[in-house]
Amino acid sequence: MTSAVPGTDAAHAAAAGGHDAAAAVGMPQLDFSTFGNQIFWLLVTLAVIYLILSRVALPRISRIMADRQGLMTSDLATAEDFKRKARDAEAAYDKALANARTEAGKIVAANKAEIDAELKQAIAKADAEISARAVESERRIGEIRASAAQDARTVAQDVAAELVRAFGATPDAAALDAAVDARIKGAVQ
Repeated sequence: MTSAVPGTDAAHAAAAGGHDAAAAVGMPQLDFSTFGNQIFWLLVTLAVIYLILSRVALPRISRIMADRQGLMTSDLATAEDFKRKARDAEAAYDKALANARTEAGKIVAANKAEIDAELKQAIAKADAEISARAVESERRIGEIRASAAQDARTVAQDVAAELVRAFGATPDAAALDAAVDARIKGAVQ
């Protein structure tokens, strides 16, 4: 059936043509005529991002990680040194204890014929000497432990301050002290 109104076919055709023109515009990303430009700028952008990451960001990160690893290695070596010193102090204590016992045994064997009172007096003297050496060794071990704890705290504060500086901020001494103390207390428990 044809329309009796003149010009309506032309209006429908014009309306249909407008739809086709709007549909042809669509999304610019899907327009095949601009794919070359889009791919070029994608490659340029990726190259710029790669250069920035490889020349600026990644070297900084690797340098910070190497510094941290060096500090951790140094801290571990220091801790091993203190541990070795504590073992040496304990070995010296054991040697002194063994020497004192050997000495007491020699005194007992040499003076067996003497009076029991002299024998008891020599044993008491040796035990007092052993106790004094034990107290001294314990004191030295306590000093070594205290020194190790203080050195570890100082190193932790220095590392934290350097990390804060590395991220571009100014370290707050009170906040660093509080954070290090909280972390040390948390690690001890």
